[in-house]
Amino acid sequence: MITIPRPSAWAALVLAATLSLGLARTAIAQTDEIQVYNAQIAAPGVFNLTLHNNYTPVGLKTPAFPGAIVSNHDLNGVPEWAYGVTDWLEAGLYLPLYSIPGNGNAQLDGFKLRTLFVEPNAAAHKFFYGVNFEFSFNAKHWDANTYTQEIRPILGWRFGKADLILNPILDNSWKGFSRLDFAPETRLDYNLSGSWAIAAEEYDDFGELRGFLPADKQTHQLFLVVDYTGKPIDVEAGIGFGLNGATDRLTLKLILSRDLN
Repeated sequence: MITIPRPSAWAALVLAATLSLGLARTAIAQTDEIQVYNAQIAAPGVFNLTLHNNYTPVGLKTPAFPGAIVSNHDLNGVPEWAYGVTDWLEAGLYLPLYSIPGNGNAQLDGFKLRTLFVEPNAAAHKFFYGVNFEFSFNAKHWDANTYTQEIRPILGWRFGKADLILNPILDNSWKGFSRLDFAPETRLDYNLSGSWAIAAEEYDDFGELRGFLPADKQTHQLFLVVDYTGKPIDVEAGIGFGLNGATDRLTLKLILSRDLN
């Protein structure tokens, strides 16, 4: 029998550095998933289904690149299929990614594979960590690059009923280290009870590491979020407000999740 060692913080950092050589996401490109990762995963042997849906009632009317979907009045979503491999590893598949633009013509956007490495039983620790890797195949109207990757470190601290979580994401298009795109996500939440929490989340995109975009070209969006964890289904709902002219002015998100076995 082969025993697989648990990852340490150093191992996670080394793995992230190794896989980080490579696109830069256009700062105003859309996303199918608006969520800050907290290093919690499905238990070993458990399948989980999460439904992501995001609607932009007031968004940008200029495409991020020629032929791209315009975010204004667009609905994006994806079912996320996850499986707990061990107490420190979860595998995931996003399929199908879809969009329904304002004209009502539904489109398929591609699919993603995910591997998430975390500290075991992260919910029980005051400090927790992990790293997530996503590998994407993109339709031409979704991303200017057919193949992309997301590298998402996870760092979190608990202070009584409050949690501070950082996801300093690097988006990768396999064009060199300097072309990595820095798009951090931050969440500060307060746990009202074992089932309910409220949170503020910020989603930013500063541009490529070789030279950040001018301030008026970066994207910055602040979400107010309510979470419910319990039966029959976990719910995360939020409303996001753009903080500058390069960001969608108003975005709604709804995430529904439950274990399937």
